[in-house]
Amino acid sequence: MIQRLKQWLTGYTAADQTPVDRDRMEALKKGPLPKHVAIIMDGNGRWAKKRGMPRIAGHRQGMITVRHITRAADDLGIQALTLYSFSTENWKRPKDEVNYLMGLPAEFLRTDLDELVERNIQVRMLGEEEQLPSHTLDAISKFKEATKENTGMVLSFALNYGARREITEAVRRIIDEVKSGKLDKEQIDEELISRHLYTAELPDPDLMIRTSGEIRISNFMLWQLAYSELYFTDVQWPDFSQEMFFEAIEDFQRRSRRYGAV
Repeated sequence: MIQRLKQWLTGYTAADQTPVDRDRMEALKKGPLPKHVAIIMDGNGRWAKKRGMPRIAGHRQGMITVRHITRAADDLGIQALTLYSFSTENWKRPKDEVNYLMGLPAEFLRTDLDELVERNIQVRMLGEEEQLPSHTLDAISKFKEATKENTGMVLSFALNYGARREITEAVRRIIDEVKSGKLDKEQIDEELISRHLYTAELPDPDLMIRTSGEIRISNFMLWQLAYSELYFTDVQWPDFSQEMFFEAIEDFQRRSRRYGAV
């Protein structure tokens, strides 16, 4: 128990030193890669409970996993990685857990910003800024400002995000544009709706990964996932390694994407 708590406090586990299989990575690059990968990072609390630690320990370890998967996605040449970090429903969680989650952007800023800049990764947020505390918004603003000129992979954190709210807000904005005369209702099509979503400048996800054994989408990118390949694993997010990420990519490469055609 003491050793586990030390690992949590230092942000270190033995798995962090597992070397990346470069040969496997190069082999993956030769096949079709998803342009955009979206991940529902599930299982942090259960991971911690199983080890007799507080739930926030799972979120702390989960942030380390974010670091490793971001590196793996960037090294593979994936264009966009979107991580479901905090949903509009997560406000119902215990206050101390919510407070810790709201502090993670500032911690991630302190530990990872330099590497993200060095890797030419651009950081974005998808979601409603309302309700977010000022220190969370300040960290997000610093991320966005420091990486706005970066032209590499787009790393998006879906924070205070709910797909139904996203679509509802898009409909409201479209209605306002029709009422103001900027838009004719006959111009409303799928492309226009997509342009009014948080992900307007991103391709729809080719692959959606969910960890921890739950087989549902949980109000995540309902519009954008229409033709995404879905990959579910029983592994909890803190234990989701780069090698497991490669397995998901390999599974994607074995699939035939027909988009409704024969």
